[in-house]
Amino acid sequence: MNHRVTAAVVWCCVLLTLTAMTACSKKAVPGQAAYPSAVTPTGPGAGGRYTPGGPIDEATWQKLGLRTEEERQRFLKDMDEFQNDDIYFEFDSFVLMDEAKKILDDKVTFLRRYPAVKVTIEGHCDERGTNDYNLALGERRANAAWQYLVNSGIEPSRLNMISYGEERPIALGHDEASWAKNRRAHFVVEF
Repeated sequence: MNHRVTAAVVWCCVLLTLTAMTACSKKAVPGQAAYPSAVTPTGPGAGGRYTPGGPIDEATWQKLGLRTEEERQRFLKDMDEFQNDDIYFEFDSFVLMDEAKKILDDKVTFLRRYPAVKVTIEGHCDERGTNDYNLALGERRANAAWQYLVNSGIEPSRLNMISYGEERPIALGHDEASWAKNRRAHFVVEF
């Protein structure tokens, strides 16, 4: 009889553990809007390695081929726009929509104008889904943008990709408006 009580206690512990694990797992919820109505970036260079206004040394200016103050100021303005114009995706998708393609065309123009610039494309997701799933989806999103840029004539050696999954949200809410802002690819200029 003592063995039956021990077995029952063990089974209860197993069931409680499984129930707790299931309750804590993330559930997929259907999304609605593909694009947020108003994306408010967290500031210039928000997800990046370079913040406009920070120091760029003379060697880097020369590498970029920008010698006059006017050229340099234009570059800083263009770079700020480039880094703060993300593309967005529908829920559970990595398909580029028409609006994303228009933004990517502008990025192609920037990259052609400044051929010494390299870019890291960051794939991001909203909080729904498991960490592993979101990392894979973020990678697919970054890859979709990478492929579009390469197909538009940008040299692959100038482009890097990374997925952050859900780990770097731009909006911290737990609603569709926030999720829509977090389903994105972000672009970071590197020298």
